[in-house]
Amino acid sequence: MWKSLLLAGAIAATACAQTGPSPVEIANLREDVRGLSQRVGELSLRVEQLERENADLRQRLSAADKSSVSLAQLNDAVSDLKANIRAAAAGAKTETLQQVSAQMEKLAKQTNAALDSLAKAQATRPAVQTRFSEEYAREGVSYTVQKGDTIALIAKKTGAKQQDIVNANKISDPSRITVGQTLFIPGGK
Repeated sequence: MWKSLLLAGAIAATACAQTGPSPVEIANLREDVRGLSQRVGELSLRVEQLERENADLRQRLSAADKSSVSLAQLNDAVSDLKANIRAAAAGAKTETLQQVSAQMEKLAKQTNAALDSLAKAQATRPAVQTRFSEEYAREGVSYTVQKGDTIALIAKKTGAKQQDIVNANKISDPSRITVGQTLFIPGGK
């Protein structure tokens, strides 16, 4: 660009030299050359600025290419994530089943121990009375079982014998009388 300006200036100077330029023309030509030189300097600065911006854009594009992912890469990542989630869920399921199994075994042992305890208690319990004596007073009173009553307590309250109450009412298990039940109390008051 500088060369073309110098060439234009040289052509103008040659033309002026052949015809004899006037001092005004020379001053105008000098001013034109100075203006053109200034403009060339401005354009050179602008070109340098554009080159820097272009280099910056190239650098950003290169960084963007490195950070971007393809659809195939995203699909692979999603597939890997799904596989990891499935594996974690299967592991959690297995662990939960193991915990439930251990708790069920513990409960089964406790239940068996309780059943064994009940069976032993039943074994030591006196046999249920199925035969009742008919030897008790035929006269007596009616008594309605109250909360907290036992055969022994009722006998004490009424002055009757426990065995007479059991025989008269044919109670096979004296520990199983119920509130509201009406009993015949032989010889009772």
